[in-house]
Amino acid sequence: MFDINELILKKAKEIGFGDVVVLSYETQRRQVRFANNEITVAKNWHYQKSVIFAEYEKRLVSTELTALDEKTIEETLKMLFKTAKAMEPKKDYYGIAEGPFEYRDIPETFDKKIVELDEPNEYVEIAINSALEEGAKRVAGVLYTDYNKLYLTTSNNVEAFDEGTGIEISVRAFVDDVASGHGTNSVRVLKKFDPESAGRKAGEIAKLAVNPEEGDAGKYDVIFDPLAFANLLSYMSFMASAFAVEAGFSFLVGKLGQKVASEDIVLKDVGNMPNAYGTRKFDDEGVPTQETTIIENGVLKTYLLNTSLARKYNTKTTANAGLTMPRAWNIYLEAGDYSKEELFSEVKKGIYITNVWYTRFQNYVAGDFSTIPRDGAFLIENGEIVKPVRNIRVSDNFQRILESIVALGKELYHIHWWEVRTPVFTPYVLIKDVGITKATK
Repeated sequence: MFDINELILKKAKEIGFGDVVVLSYETQRRQVRFANNEITVAKNWHYQKSVIFAEYEKRLVSTELTALDEKTIEETLKMLFKTAKAMEPKKDYYGIAEGPFEYRDIPETFDKKIVELDEPNEYVEIAINSALEEGAKRVAGVLYTDYNKLYLTTSNNVEAFDEGTGIEISVRAFVDDVASGHGTNSVRVLKKFDPESAGRKAGEIAKLAVNPEEGDAGKYDVIFDPLAFANLLSYMSFMASAFAVEAGFSFLVGKLGQKVASEDIVLKDVGNMPNAYGTRKFDDEGVPTQETTIIENGVLKTYLLNTSLARKYNTKTTANAGLTMPRAWNIYLEAGDYSKEELFSEVKKGIYITNVWYTRFQNYVAGDFSTIPRDGAFLIENGEIVKPVRNIRVSDNFQRILESIVALGKELYHIHWWEVRTPVFTPYVLIKDVGITKATK
């Protein structure tokens, strides 16, 4: 693939482009789907693609190629250059990173055993049986294994390679048509894979969720399960990008150096974390990934930056370059000192939300949002779950949610699935006076 990268770079420079980034992927992915306690579908994908970012006199364009023959490359670059010449320049564009860089291997991101894994079905069966043992009647979900190779070449003396593996499972358990639970497990090395925990959690929640009653609107102290809070933090990962801030898609506009969360909150992006699903050696400009503190003791310390935006703000890149905008790799919320039991004991009357979906923002800059609990949700009284509830919606403000966090669990959970595209590490979280409304049928 480096030969392809070099060809694209050479042709792009010959045409007249200035800054050029070529990021090529070689991916092997395996999927095993299951439903009604049985494996139903198994698929394999193997594909290659090259993604191109190019600049001509501050005019920025990008495209993706899946046909990598020389003729297609030349025709695509000519069309891209024609498009660039017709565009208005981006006056605040300040270039890409200058290489070369040195890279360190990051532990627990590649496992040959996952590459050579012949039969992942046994892990699916473990998850299904664990859910059934907890009281589920039906179990469904999906398991993926991944092997990715990444080749980066830029016009600024960067040539970098990374490869990584992963295995993850998402399990949903059902007792009836209403009572359901969800569990996940995502790792980069096979020895740490725990499908049993995912199945067991899904089954436990589903069993508790039988015969739910209509929930009442009001203000409640809410315990967010890691699966649920990871969904919210995945949106936070986007809003921390300087691109989102400048585009008006973030409540963090103009708040650098200001308090935006509880003093207990330390929120980071960690691009070089071992055994994390988003970890890479380098960002899309080739800058080695790092740990970046976004919020420290409740105060917003930085946005996520690429080289151009960092130069605009007279600071250093945070090594979060995507080809079109800065992005997070792994969002990490520092744990607290509460056990799960102690967290529940703090709640006199509240709700335990195990999962959410359909998170929508009514106003991005203000931070007003709503999200719908999915799977089991439960009324808590005097620290105990007393009954499952349904047809409720969380309707609140993102900054107020962060400012109202009063307790954090001591154990972190790694969450990654189709509702949480950016991996998140989060504990159980207790938040005071969360707005709960009735869900619209």
